[in-house]
Amino acid sequence: MNAIIGFLNTIFWGYVLIYGLLAVGIYFTFRLGFLQFRHFGEMFRCVFGSREGDRDGISPFQALTVSLASRVGTGNIAGVAVAITLGGPGAIFWMWMVALVGMATAYAESTLAQLYKEHGPDGMYRGGPAIYIQKGLGQGWLAAIFAVALILAFGLIFNAVQANSIAEAAAGTLAINKVWIGLGLAALSGIIIFGGIPQIARVAEFVVPFMAGAYLLAALWVLITNIAEVPAVLGSIIGSAFGLQEAAGGVTGGVMAALMNGVKRGLFSNEAGMGSAPNIAAVAVPDPHHPSSQGFVQALGVFIDTLLVCTATAIMILLSGAIPSETNTGVVLTQNAFGEHFGAFGHYFVAIAIFFFAFTSIIGNYAYAENAMIFLGHGSQTPVIALRAAVMAMVVWGAIQKVQTVFDFADASMGLMATINLVAIVALSGTIAYVTQDYLRQRREGRNPTFRIADHPELAPGVSKTIWS
Repeated sequence: MNAIIGFLNTIFWGYVLIYGLLAVGIYFTFRLGFLQFRHFGEMFRCVFGSREGDRDGISPFQALTVSLASRVGTGNIAGVAVAITLGGPGAIFWMWMVALVGMATAYAESTLAQLYKEHGPDGMYRGGPAIYIQKGLGQGWLAAIFAVALILAFGLIFNAVQANSIAEAAAGTLAINKVWIGLGLAALSGIIIFGGIPQIARVAEFVVPFMAGAYLLAALWVLITNIAEVPAVLGSIIGSAFGLQEAAGGVTGGVMAALMNGVKRGLFSNEAGMGSAPNIAAVAVPDPHHPSSQGFVQALGVFIDTLLVCTATAIMILLSGAIPSETNTGVVLTQNAFGEHFGAFGHYFVAIAIFFFAFTSIIGNYAYAENAMIFLGHGSQTPVIALRAAVMAMVVWGAIQKVQTVFDFADASMGLMATINLVAIVALSGTIAYVTQDYLRQRREGRNPTFRIADHPELAPGVSKTIWS
């Protein structure tokens, strides 16, 4: 199994995604007129335009917090530390680049998810890549493959990754047996996920802003108290990214090591182009009532995840005296860095942060997988209940596995999902550009953008006439 997973990762990350992710992000950045920079303020307007959902969907703010619950996880703590260890400080620069162009990719996929969403068997909005692949491209077989990959990746493997990080941190800090950690975590997860997406949204709406805010405040304190060293750290990030200096502390170093590890860990963290966040974007009641508004919301999610939270972790590691190595990496490296800045409290702070980041990722990941399972099960509740039970089992399994094994499985699953989704959104890029132009034209005219499918007969096939009437 390790040999198979290694081969898949070589194909996906050595040939397909290391270039494909950047290429697609750059493509949408140009095709949409640098939308993520020119209309950055629109992202906040779409998030806070309404805090209300309805019986069919959740609010834009809830959709953002659920997507951040999934995005802001171990990739922001352990993943950043792994990237620095394997690729040197330059890996952080490439994480930034992936995020900046990835904002356009995130916009594109979430706009499509809103456009092609439908009412599920319970009346709630449902959608995501499986739906727009089926309705927009007419490729039901490819949609089914994507849905299976999403369930394997987010419903099962990624949740094992999150449980692994919680167990490692708690076992190292509190000396608790990992089996008990896994069982307790599975029980707590079950309480929430058995309430479905509305329950997950209510929890995320309150927990995510608190956890992200506390983490960023800690980083701000470190930044202020070490302000004299910040220019040198920024210089090392840029210099290492382009091979202008040795990747200080890196096990391998070099431009390609920085690029590959930055892209891999960047995608694992912000998920732009992976086809995950569109699943919750489709469930939102957009405000303005236009597919593009959820695209703007999810583009902001990428910015918050990488440019803020991942950068916070990187700065705190690089400003500390902790030296990355083969043994001092992942969660351990981040905990040691916090220990340098905050003393013994720093170790406990990271353990607490990892719990909140990883736990909210588990429930956010499940929300994505539930959408895919409903697509495959044609509305039957039996597969959904089976998925919930499998998620709890994978949480226990992940808590006792070696971290490298879990990360390798996660990389392979992520690679398959992202490859299918990137092909789909590029094939539908004309539709994305058309919808975007309609939204921006209405803004230029001083109107609150609205979308009625009757005004766009060329898009009518596959788009719900009930939802967009």
